[in-house]
Amino acid sequence: MRLSSLSIPLLALSLAACGSEAEDAEIADAPSSETAAPEDIAVEGEERRILAFGDSLFAGYNLAEHEGYPERLERALRQQGINARVVDAGVSGDTSAAGRQRLGFVLDQQAEKPDLVLLELGGNDMLRGIQPADTRANFEEMLEELKSREIPVLLMGMRAPPNYGPEYQQQFDGLYGELASEYDAQLVPFWLESIYQNPSLFQSDRIHPTAEGIDALVADTLDEVQAALPDEG
Repeated sequence: MRLSSLSIPLLALSLAACGSEAEDAEIADAPSSETAAPEDIAVEGEERRILAFGDSLFAGYNLAEHEGYPERLERALRQQGINARVVDAGVSGDTSAAGRQRLGFVLDQQAEKPDLVLLELGGNDMLRGIQPADTRANFEEMLEELKSREIPVLLMGMRAPPNYGPEYQQQFDGLYGELASEYDAQLVPFWLESIYQNPSLFQSDRIHPTAEGIDALVADTLDEVQAALPDEG
C-alpha cells in the first residue's frame, strides 16, 4: 500500500519522527505501561546477535522496556526458533548525523560483532528540513563503517511528506533504495507501512507507536529481518 498525498502530511510531520517533540518528551522517561515483562523463551542453537540502531522509534519512547521494537522483535524471532539477541541502541531525537557520530563507539562496545545491524534513522532529518544530500552523506559514512567491519545491514526506510516539495520528496524517498543497492544492504522501503493509516496504533503525540503498534510493526517486518540474517556459521 503506497502513501497517498492526502494521508501523509499530518503523519509525516509528526511521524517524521521523533524529533523536537521527542527530545522534549525524553525528560518524561517513565513508561506508560505497567505490564510485566514476559519470561524469556529458551531456544537452542547458535546465538544470532542483532544491533537495532536508530532513534526513538527503536528506543520505545513511553513504553515499558520490554514493549519496544527491538525487544518485541527478539521475542518474535525466538518464537520462530531463532536464538536471537537484539540489542536496543535507539536514542530519541537522533538525526542521521548523530547516528554517524556514535555508531563506531556503539559497535566497539559490543561484546561480539553483530550478525546484523538494523539501521533506522532519517525521520528527524525530515522534521528539521535537513537536505537529503546531507542525510545521504551521513548514511554513506555509517554504511562504509559497517561494510569495513563486514556487518550486514537492513535499512529501515522512511518517506518524506509532500509539503517539502516534489524535489525534496523524490530525493529523500529514493535515498534508501539507492543506498541499499550501492552498499548491498537489505531494505524495508517504509517500515511504518503497516500502521501509518491507523491512528489507534499511535500514542497521543501521533509520533510514537503504542505497544500494539509495535507488535504490528514486528509482525510486518519479521520476514525481512529473518531474510537479512546471514546463514549460521
